[in-house]
Amino acid sequence: MPKAPYELSMPDARTTSVIFASPHSGRVYPRAFLRASVLDERTIRSSEDMYVDRLFADAPAFGAPLLAATAPRAYIDLNRGADELDPAVVKGTPNPGRNPRVASGLGVIPRVVASGRAIYRGHVSRAEAEERIARFWRPYHDRLGRLMAESHRRFGQAILIDCHSMPHEAACGIRPRGAAVPDVVLGDRFGVSAAGAVVDRIEAAFRGAGLNVVRNAPFAGAYIVGRYGCPSAGRHAVQVEIDRSLYMDEARFRPNRNFAAFRRLISGIACELAAIGRPELRLAAE
Repeated sequence: MPKAPYELSMPDARTTSVIFASPHSGRVYPRAFLRASVLDERTIRSSEDMYVDRLFADAPAFGAPLLAATAPRAYIDLNRGADELDPAVVKGTPNPGRNPRVASGLGVIPRVVASGRAIYRGHVSRAEAEERIARFWRPYHDRLGRLMAESHRRFGQAILIDCHSMPHEAACGIRPRGAAVPDVVLGDRFGVSAAGAVVDRIEAAFRGAGLNVVRNAPFAGAYIVGRYGCPSAGRHAVQVEIDRSLYMDEARFRPNRNFAAFRRLISGIACELAAIGRPELRLAAE
């Protein structure tokens, strides 16, 4: 069992309104959970955003906090609402109505991993589901909410970079015929969760590093950017999906030969993203 509900790396001094967060990179699997699953220890990891927290590990050096999950996504999904409970896996849960994420088995207590394979032999009790939410979901979101509030109070705005990864197969599946495979997908819920000028600057940072970027297809952003993004109030949230094949061996679940170089690339991008939220640069832009 993870010793803490999250890992928070703070800068020596917060110099930017930008916050980096990685809700799906948790990789500490409770033994009781593994015993309750029908999946082997490799397959159950297929839902992880593996090593994403390591890619953005230099963020505090640029004046920005980095918040990372400890519990894995297959155990509890922090990018879902606490009420997105799946009656097919959580015993005693009423039907949630028309919720496509829950219907597909990807509620806050997931029923399946990314490959669509069932996690459990039977059900999870409602008490167990509530315990996971209390132990991991609520502390993570309480802390993220405080970080956003602190940024807004100090800098007059808050910018959340919600960091994720996507399988290379998914990246290939979204390219138009004849187009390059996207390296990065930015999700702002089609303009709802972040101001266009903020997303433009985020996109420019990734493009300037030589990466192919698209927006909102097929990942427009889920619960987190929907909850924390309110551009009219100076709160911006953008989901970033990075093609895993750029830095890891997806079949073997380990970093590839390009990992160190790609991590340096992302470090440079994180430096540019942090600069977006510095007061002096914001004033210059205005």
